[in-house]
Amino acid sequence: MPDFRGLTRRQLRAFSATVERGSVSGAALTLGVTPPAISTQLKLLEEMVGAPLFHRDSSKPFAPTEIGAELLSLALDFERLAARAGERVDALIAGATGSVVFGVVSTGKYLAPYFVAAFNRAFPDIRVTLEIGNREEIIAALERDEFDIAMMGRPPAHLRVETFTLGDHPHVLIAPPGHRLETDNEILAEDLVEERFLAREPGSGTRLLMERFLARLGGGRPFNVVEMGTNETIKQSVMAGLGLAIISAHTCRMELADRHLIALPVTGLPLVRQWFLLTRIEPAPSRAALKFRDFFIANRARLWPKV
Repeated sequence: MPDFRGLTRRQLRAFSATVERGSVSGAALTLGVTPPAISTQLKLLEEMVGAPLFHRDSSKPFAPTEIGAELLSLALDFERLAARAGERVDALIAGATGSVVFGVVSTGKYLAPYFVAAFNRAFPDIRVTLEIGNREEIIAALERDEFDIAMMGRPPAHLRVETFTLGDHPHVLIAPPGHRLETDNEILAEDLVEERFLAREPGSGTRLLMERFLARLGGGRPFNVVEMGTNETIKQSVMAGLGLAIISAHTCRMELADRHLIALPVTGLPLVRQWFLLTRIEPAPSRAALKFRDFFIANRARLWPKV
């Protein structure tokens, strides 16, 4: 079994830079050292592992082997942990009594800042870093213990986390004002089958919700679905008349209030799900993270935006 007690950050950085740049000289340029210095670190690392880290016969000479891929993942995790430690030390030096890294799925960016701002007013000595990503990115970061707390719908079943229900998460069918179905009080599947639906990427929670609803509504018949990258793009596209979308009402509450968008009255809508707050079980949350969690839960009714 390899003994990694002598593993150094210099070796990991040399390895990851070589993979990223595809050459020793490129890695040397990135790290500001000489190519022989990179070669030395790679040789020491391979000797420590006792197995090749690169596919020597590959058309890409620095493509990592399966063992190399494991070390590359370790190198990236190490850099993330080092960056996070640096942020926390900076917070302590600045006089903060702690820091919290708060991961939020992209739809939640319309809610989370209100809670973070309220918490900052109540506890100015605790620094909160807000990280936004799609569902897959947030789950992957939770798996790597990058977040103290996370906010999403449908908590992942495979992670050991403690969950707390925050509030309703309604989803509505949005259309531009003046749409032909705006005054129709009994919208049926037949009314929607010719419409184009705008949706997030596959795997998105909102996309899954929309697909399940359309499947129930249409009895399995296909609908015209066009993928778009962000909720903002979807909203602007609906306003422009490019199609309809089932989307979080929190995402478009300002546009609905100002009648830049309308919600069509379809039977079965709004679809109401829940928002959840997640804290990891191991390692145990810091006191700052627990304070943030307790504040969030205690003030959810007061701060939760009305749709």
